[in-house]
Amino acid sequence: MVQINPSILSADFARLAEEARRVGGPEGADWLHVDVMDNHFVPNLTLGVPVVESLRKATDTPLDCHLMIEDPDRWAPQYVEAGAGSVTFHAEAAAAPVRLAREIRAKGARASMALKPATPIEPYEDLLPELDMLLVMTVEPGFGGQAFLDVMLPKIRRTRQLIDKHGLQLWLQVDGGVSASTIERCAEAGADVFVAGSAVYGADDPAAAVRALRAQAREAADGAADTCAH
Repeated sequence: MVQINPSILSADFARLAEEARRVGGPEGADWLHVDVMDNHFVPNLTLGVPVVESLRKATDTPLDCHLMIEDPDRWAPQYVEAGAGSVTFHAEAAAAPVRLAREIRAKGARASMALKPATPIEPYEDLLPELDMLLVMTVEPGFGGQAFLDVMLPKIRRTRQLIDKHGLQLWLQVDGGVSASTIERCAEAGADVFVAGSAVYGADDPAAAVRALRAQAREAADGAADTCAH
């Protein structure tokens, strides 16, 4: 199932509640992607728990919180309590990823782990059953508006192969430079959850941009499935 998660990092921070609603509605965003940065794990500072709490009250779209922060073992559970429906921590930052994933799940959210571009998936194969989603970063985390890294496509394919190998119902998310010109390649490689920032919020009609991206990804995924079947 293809899902489109607009990133509020590309929205107008002075009008976050309104921006969240602009991508909602029928056939609108599946999740609202919330980038949390601490200026330590990545060289940027964005928002934290109070803003997530406020967003939860302002929109019916579930929140997908991507924690680009140090010490997620300590902080991630607080984002579940703040109302996040999915919480992503970075493999490079977590001290005990299995324990953290189980704690996130126990608190009622989906547990997700992210990998920076240079971090391989293979060492984490045994952890996959503990997760609900795996995020392959297609740019270096920290700033929006970066160009998509085509060199990540083989990694997306390898990750999908590992998921299928174990028969897991695990979502495969991509984040970074996802747009009308790159989403089809991601879908063909096996991704099914797409974070799009400027491609959505830079459009005149963000909700229409969400629908268009979803249609592109579905068509590409269906085409890839047909090719595999033959």
